Amino acid sequence: MYIPSRFKFTNNNEIVSFMKRYSFATIITTKDNIPIVTQLPFVIKQKEDKVILSGHFALANEQVNIIEHNISLVIFSEPHAYISPAHYDKSESVPTWDYIAVHAYGKARILHKTEEKMQALEDMIHFYEKEYYKQWKNLSDKYIQGMLKGIVAFELEVTEVQGQQKLSQNKSQEEIGRIVHQLENSDSQTEKDLADYILKANKI
Repeated sequence: MYIPSRFKFTNNNEIVSFMKRYSFATIITTKDNIPIVTQLPFVIKQKEDKVILSGHFALANEQVNIIEHNISLVIFSEPHAYISPAHYDKSESVPTWDYIAVHAYGKARILHKTEEKMQALEDMIHFYEKEYYKQWKNLSDKYIQGMLKGIVAFELEVTEVQGQQKLSQNKSQEEIGRIVHQLENSDSQTEKDLADYILKANKI
C-alpha cells in the first residue's frame, strides 16, 4: 500500500484495536495471477507478540484450495468520508477522502480437526455475540456437525502489517475544525466515527 509518511499508522496496539472494531474484512489470495476475494467476519487474537486472524469459508469457496500455499492479504477499512474543499482556506483546493485502512499479510493454516473448527466457531460467537452461546449449546449435535462439514475454518498469522490514517493531518487546525464540525453533525454514524479519529490523530 502506498503510504505518504505523514499518514503512516504504526502503533501496533491501535492497529489491533482498529482491526477488532472493524473486523468484517476482505481477504484476497492470488490464483494464476487472478485475485480471488471473499468478504468475511474475522476474530482477531493476540498470542504473545503475534496477531492471529481466524475465520471460515463456505466449503465450496475456491479460495479454500489456495490459502495454504499463497500469502493472503486481509484489508480492514472503515470509517471514511468525502472531504469538501469548502473547508479549506485556499480556493485552489480539491476534494479528497479521509479514511483509515490496515493491510495484514500472512499465509493461512486450515483447521482440519473437528475440535479446532468447533473452537474457531465458538471464538467467533464470543467475539460477536456472547449471548448467542447459550442457544448455540442447545442446538442438536446433528445440526452442528452438519454445519461443521459445510465450512472450512482457518487461522492466519500476520507476518506483515501496513496501516494508513489519512485524517487531514496536512491541514491547519482551523480547517480541521471545520471538517470535524461537519462530520460530527452528519446523519451518518460512519462520518461521526471518522470525526473522532480525526480529532485523535491531530491531537485536538
